Amino acid sequence: MSVQEIIDRAFNRFASAECPDSVDAADLKASYAASIHPKVISGELSEDEVFLDFLTNFSDRNRDGRIHRDEWHAYYNKVAASVNNAEHFGQLMAQAWRM
Repeated sequence: MSVQEIIDRAFNRFASAECPDSVDAADLKASYAASIHPKVISGELSEDEVFLDFLTNFSDRNRDGRIHRDEWHAYYNKVAASVNNAEHFGQLMAQAWRM
């Protein structure tokens, strides 16, 4: 599976038929595995703080509280560029999004 397919697969878990190109940020919280973040494990941050920090990585250009497909792609393409290969990236995404 390519990096782009992995990114799309994760996004599509949250997109609906009524709104296929954006997801409500609140809907992501239930699936985001903030509890495994190193700063949560160390007690430095709470799960809520880690999730809010994660959300700041997306530029909500229209400030609608939704993450649009292009914002998701831009963020995860940057993340993928720092990972050794697509397989490892897929494992990280599966862990982060409980896929």
